[in-house]
Amino acid sequence: MAAGRLLFLDPDPEGHGDLLTHLASAGLELVFRPGPDGAAEEYAPAPLDLVLAALEAVGPAGVEALANLPGHPGVVLLESFGDPADSLEALRRGASAVLSRPVPNEQVLLALERALAQRQQERENRRLREDLGQRFELASLVSRDPHMRRVFSLVEAVADTRANLLIEGESGTGKTVLARAIHQLSGRGKAPFVEVNCGALPKDLLESELFGHVRGAFTGAHRDREGKFETADGGTLFLDEIATASLELQVKLLRVLESRRFERVGEDKTRQVDVRVIAASNRDLVEEVAAGRFREDLYFRIQVVAILLPPLRERPLDIPLLAERFVERFAREHGRDGLCLSPAAIGRLLAHPWPGNVRELEHALERAVLLAPGARIEPEDLPGNVAGQGPGQARTDGAQDLPLGPLKLALEIPERALIERALGACGGCRNETARLLDINRTTLFNKMRKFGLLSFPRTGVPAADDALR
Repeated sequence: MAAGRLLFLDPDPEGHGDLLTHLASAGLELVFRPGPDGAAEEYAPAPLDLVLAALEAVGPAGVEALANLPGHPGVVLLESFGDPADSLEALRRGASAVLSRPVPNEQVLLALERALAQRQQERENRRLREDLGQRFELASLVSRDPHMRRVFSLVEAVADTRANLLIEGESGTGKTVLARAIHQLSGRGKAPFVEVNCGALPKDLLESELFGHVRGAFTGAHRDREGKFETADGGTLFLDEIATASLELQVKLLRVLESRRFERVGEDKTRQVDVRVIAASNRDLVEEVAAGRFREDLYFRIQVVAILLPPLRERPLDIPLLAERFVERFAREHGRDGLCLSPAAIGRLLAHPWPGNVRELEHALERAVLLAPGARIEPEDLPGNVAGQGPGQARTDGAQDLPLGPLKLALEIPERALIERALGACGGCRNETARLLDINRTTLFNKMRKFGLLSFPRTGVPAADDALR
């Protein structure tokens, strides 16, 4: 039989004759033997493969504890009194076999060999279940994908440290959600989590946003104002889209990351904070460094540990899991409890490439929850590009498909669908969409924010369109 570590537990080991010799000759390592009085002195700290014990020494209730020892060993029991009820209870609690004494040594070895094979089979089954769909959880995040399992393991290892982290990945992959999870898992979890989107602010305002300013520092600075570094003191500062920061600001970021010291704009007083920085980028920062757009010394400072979030198209096992969670959440929020996805709709979700990643999936399913007329979401309830229609196509069903409820809410459904359709027809370009709908850009921006469409995926949008955010 295969070699292994065996715990021998019996009040009268000498009564077994040459059984111990047979165990050793079979390749088993005897790691424990109780004294003559049967008192267990101490279990070996290393994991066990097998336990051989007298039933009267451990009792049926003790079998479960033996099976849960380090290594989850297979348990074979020897009994002398022949009580069928005790033997049956021991088997229910995890014993592989119960042998009645006297029993030949060969039969004991055969039972141990079978227990070892059963244990190895159970281990293999557990590994297969993990590979084929076990849920991995990290704070509020769930996944079934092996790539994400490695991400979760890395996060668990570094979450409760002071190390600066860099999260890389395409837009919509969940970098902000992961940063919040890291904050929650750290010792700073009860302190502030402060988020700054570096790409959403003009470069002349970003410095003031981060470091604060004093009254009169620039036009419009009517009072002293603390920056996000001060707000996040004791907690975590999340710098999203850090690649968009100007080279001048990068110098100041490098200094505060190295010394935790900075000055407000327009002030000479040096301030000090205790902040853990998590940065994120949807650009390849190595390429940005090579192109001279990002400082190499700052790159090495923020990527003490780098975490790469894979795009949703590379995580197909996560699509049904995330979709079910989104549908459950939005159905509860919009008063449509019991709504679920049909198999055909799940098939369309799996077939879509998701260029907008998890964010696109989330918005598509909120739309489906609002538009689905029945108890199940069907493919036609999904956005046109997800349902396999042409880009920008939408459902043309009549008002009978709209859920009954307040008129204001009902009217918002086609309004959102029309804006989404126009964005799709214009490749996500907001300037073109505003012209197509004959509304000004501010009105479009406000409606996109209201309907959660600010991250609508863009295709070939010119740089000038970035002015509308």
